[in-house]
Amino acid sequence: MVDITQEKGVVMRRRLGLVLAGISLLAGGCDLHRLVPDGPAPLRYRDQVFSAVTTTSNVTYGGAVDQTGQNVTLRLDVYRPTGDPVQGRPAIVWVHGGGFSQGTKTSPEIVDEATTFAKKGYVNVSIDYRLWEGGCFPVTAQCVTAIIDAKHDAQAAVRFLRANATTYGIDPNRIAVAGTSAGAITALNVAYGPEDVGTSGNPGFPSTVRGAVSLSGAAILTQPNPGEASALLFHGTTDPLVSYQSAVNTVNAATAAQLKVFLTTWEGEGHVPYTAHRTEIIDQTTNFLYWTLDLAHAPR
Repeated sequence: MVDITQEKGVVMRRRLGLVLAGISLLAGGCDLHRLVPDGPAPLRYRDQVFSAVTTTSNVTYGGAVDQTGQNVTLRLDVYRPTGDPVQGRPAIVWVHGGGFSQGTKTSPEIVDEATTFAKKGYVNVSIDYRLWEGGCFPVTAQCVTAIIDAKHDAQAAVRFLRANATTYGIDPNRIAVAGTSAGAITALNVAYGPEDVGTSGNPGFPSTVRGAVSLSGAAILTQPNPGEASALLFHGTTDPLVSYQSAVNTVNAATAAQLKVFLTTWEGEGHVPYTAHRTEIIDQTTNFLYWTLDLAHAPR
């Protein structure tokens, strides 16, 4: 995906919310290595406690009209620990990448993460969302609309989990969102923009989350405000699509809003180096979500 922050024009830069004062980071990603939850293994939500995952595919979670005027049925896949009787579990909404023009809910790294966290005891959903065939190469009005549409659809998925909390054994107060590239942008937009919720489905339920995880993303079209979600960002310094500076700007803005935020920096890495850093991503995400969602006090 093109680096939107490099587009010329004061109006666009202000709209994207990336003209921000330089403020030091609240915490480096390395701190998360020291925040490993205590307890004998296997500890639910920290360790793998289930060997199998039950997947339910193509569950309808909403619907909306795309930029061509077509009605789009929004679907997600559910990943749950097989045989788990516990109710009130934490949940994660996973959002795939693809430059807002392509990609699906079966993106390999998303399936891997959803499966891994299901084995730890989470309920996970991986979503499809509205796309624009032109994507963000270059940035156009349609690109901006696609970013907003993706956010609204992901928010509808958050509301779907709350509307069906009993069905899926979810604690509606322990929901996070995570994604890759365009999905990471979407995750941060959901974290930082709860007032603009769209009409993609499941009205009457909150669209807020407690935590967001971004792999090669940044907050676009949203601005962190006090009281909003905590966030964990992973980013390479030579990312050619979503610039490292855009991630730093996001962290600086969240810090200025007195939010908890962590940035793990990979020197010399490009866009979405998931395979090379899988263990680090899984471990830090595990620790971040454990503390952010207060899982020491979650049902076991």
